[in-house]
Amino acid sequence: QVQLVESGGGSVQAGGSLRLSCAASGSIYSISAMGWYRQAPGRQRELVARVRGDNTNYADSVRGRITISRDNAKNTVTLQMDSLKPEDTAVYYCNAGMTPTTGWHPAAYWGQGTQVTVSS
Repeated sequence: QVQLVESGGGSVQAGGSLRLSCAASGSIYSISAMGWYRQAPGRQRELVARVRGDNTNYADSVRGRITISRDNAKNTVTLQMDSLKPEDTAVYYCNAGMTPTTGWHPAAYWGQGTQVTVSS
């Protein structure tokens, strides 16, 4: 069974920092992209940041405040969030494109989500 397990999140005041971590586990053959999405109440899920190989993409709304990093040896991806704003409040989801050794079908996998709340 292949899965993504998230940790971190919580509540912080505006201007504060939080760190989210995500670890992929199970019988994994390969991982392509890893990243983070978020969904605020009443809004669609949106990309926050993603890394694939040497390419990193950020949403315009977070560029300069949020940094994504990936450890390929540990199959982890981390989101360091600084200068947080109330509009960053959302449930954050880890996402990865993975090919398991059982079935060998690549697919997009999601974590269970972790709440980030930024108060003004």
